[in-house]
Amino acid sequence: MGESVESAPDVERHQMRWKEVLRDPALRDLPYKVETNERGQIVLSPHSARHADLQEAVQNLLRRHAPEGRQPPAYPMATPGGVKQVDVIWASADRMAEMRKTGDPPTLAPELCVEVRSEANTEAEMQEKRQLYREAGADEVWLVSDDGSVRFFADERLDRSTIAPAFPERLEV
Repeated sequence: MGESVESAPDVERHQMRWKEVLRDPALRDLPYKVETNERGQIVLSPHSARHADLQEAVQNLLRRHAPEGRQPPAYPMATPGGVKQVDVIWASADRMAEMRKTGDPPTLAPELCVEVRSEANTEAEMQEKRQLYREAGADEVWLVSDDGSVRFFADERLDRSTIAPAFPERLEV
């Protein structure tokens, strides 16, 4: 999808705010996912062991079904809605190089963003993240429910992923 479509001043503001968050010693080693919202406020999300297990299952399956890309967990991305920590991404080497050019955290999304729904997440929050990731250039966004079911999205819901067509619709953890 190429370059991200966000407004540069907002995203740059979120990148600068993220650098402040990273320097804050009180936020290091927290057992929470740390993100910021559209106003730059810190948002903490506690995770269950189940959430971590589902993240790992996604990574392991991506290594098998789409081995030509990288799949790091908890990947920060600056969006107009703040800096989000994508639970798992999948990115080709070319896309990773493009992402790095946009700064840290990047403003260009990887080809694939995967969000694992936590107990604290609402469906509206998941849909907002899906929209933010797509606007930032993600080709696909997958939403994983606590029961392990996987929903695949591009502009609309997909029956199967185009990045990893053999990826299962349910994770066994």
